[in-house]
Parts: sequence; structure tokens; C-alpha cells
Amino acid sequence: MKILVSATTFSREITPEAWEALERFATDIVVNPYDRPLTENELIELLEGVDGFIAGVDNISAEVIAHAPDSLKVISRYGVGYDQVDIKACGQRGIIVTNTPEVNAESVADLAFGLMLSVARKIVLADRQTRQGGWPKTTGIELYNKTLGIIGLGAIGKRVARRAKGFSMKVLAYDPWIDESYCEQHQITISSFEDILSCSDFISLHMPLTADTRHIINSETINRMKDGVILINTARGGLIDEQAVYSALKSGKLGGFGLDVFEVEPPGSSLFFELDNTVVTPHMASSTNEAINGMGKQAVQNLIDVLTGKECPYIVNREYLRR
Repeated sequence: MKILVSATTFSREITPEAWEALERFATDIVVNPYDRPLTENELIELLEGVDGFIAGVDNISAEVIAHAPDSLKVISRYGVGYDQVDIKACGQRGIIVTNTPEVNAESVADLAFGLMLSVARKIVLADRQTRQGGWPKTTGIELYNKTLGIIGLGAIGKRVARRAKGFSMKVLAYDPWIDESYCEQHQITISSFEDILSCSDFISLHMPLTADTRHIINSETINRMKDGVILINTARGGLIDEQAVYSALKSGKLGGFGLDVFEVEPPGSSLFFELDNTVVTPHMASSTNEAINGMGKQAVQNLIDVLTGKECPYIVNREYLRR
């Protein structure tokens, strides 16, 4: 079996257990030589003769899939999101697409909460000013007794909610497929999207990027929020209209913003970099030893399951697979 690995943090050094499992299965492993996401032309070239593909955040478009070899049977996403994979085109070619949900949930929830605290208490601003010789008297806000609105109560959203309960926050949650029993067990108030906007002191985004959710946070939805809301995005950059959020941060309508994701990554320059009420990180929410190893092992297992004809529970394009 010939396997292509494009994920830059999947390696013998970083994910040794997963790498060893892949080596035991594959006869030929082709590694991304560029230490960055592959371009479409590079993907087309490197996919030649490949049976399985462990994918990072490359743009796997319909054009790439149209040029994919007949030997390609599975694209195993090393991560949760698959918005950069044309899953319909894959399905029409009979290529199964899988992902690795849950294994990075604790890691992402940690960072989401870290961003919440950093923005609320102005930790990054105070650190920078102190290092520059100042002794700033920054004043922030407490999380205690505040209302957190979670949009998307999946594996990550649930873990953010549990952390919020530890800070005595009131938690509201909106999800089209809400887990009612979980909400009852953990005292989470099931809410509408509108209630999340109008009632929350903090809003944290944890939904996938789709045609319906793109720019779900825009000038119109921001205007329906309470003044001074702190917004957190560790999901996908395309969920927000960056210009609208920037304008709201400048005007004070939004009290702060913590983000780990941008609409274009890496962003190069960003309007957010000039703002003191914004904390930015470089799409690192899953970058813990535990999450990286978990994603690696699950990605390899998904790939092996598909290529050996076993049932894989993490197929994301079943509806498009050829009947």
C-alpha cells in the first residue's frame, strides 16, 4: 500500500506510535516535502499511485479529485474539520473521507477557555506592557456569574461548558442537534440562536464551517448582541466576517475577541493585530502532545479500516458515496 502524508505534524518524531502503526501497514510512505499545506498541483503530482492519504489542511478541491488516481480509496483527515475537502467530489469518485472527532476536544476546549480568560483579564496586554518597563493598572472583568453562550454543543462545546461551570458561569447552548439529556445533566440552558446573541456576556463558536454557517457572525448578528460581549473563535475563521468584527471591536460594541483561526491562513497581516482588545494565536488549539498523538493514531486507524474493508465509524461523506 502506498500512502501519502501531508499533515506537517504527523511524523516519526512527533507522533511515533501512529507512525509505527502506519509503517507496519504501508509498503511505501510519501511525506510532504514542503513543511506547509500542499498546493493543488503538488497534490495532483504526489497522489500518483497512492492508495490512501493522511491529509492536513490542504485544499483538496474537485480539481484535485478529478485528477486523483483510481487507486485512491480513502482520505483520512488528520483533524476534525473537513471544509477544505470537496467531500461530494470524493464521494462521486468512490473515495471515502474520514476525520478524527473528539480526540482533540480537551485541547481545543482548553485554548478556548484560555482565550476567554486572556481577553477578559487583558493578560496579554498587561504582559507586553510590563515587559516594556511599564507597571500597568489594567482592569478586566470576572468570569464568575457571567453568561456564556456556546454556539455548537458538540464534543468541544460540551467540554467548554464543563469548564465554564467550574467558574460558576451560566451556560446557554444552541445546536440544531442539541443533546437534551447532556444539557439537563450539566445544567446547560438550551437556547435559540437569537437568545445566545441577546443574552450572553461571552460567546464561543464551536460549529463546522458550511455554506449555512459562513459569516454567521456579521454586522447584523453583532448588532443583536449585548454591548461589550467577548467573542471567542477556535473553530473556523470563515464563521466570522472579519471586517464586521474588527469594526465592532473598534467601536466598543464588542468588548474583546480571542481567535485561533483566520479566514485565510496564515493571515500575513491582519487588522486584528493592531487591537489591544484582541488575543490571537496561530491555529494551535489542537497543538498538545495528547491531541496530536490521538489524532495521529485515529487517522491511521481510519485509513487502515477503510483499506482493509472494515467498518469505520468516522466517515463524513456517506451521503455522497456512489451507491
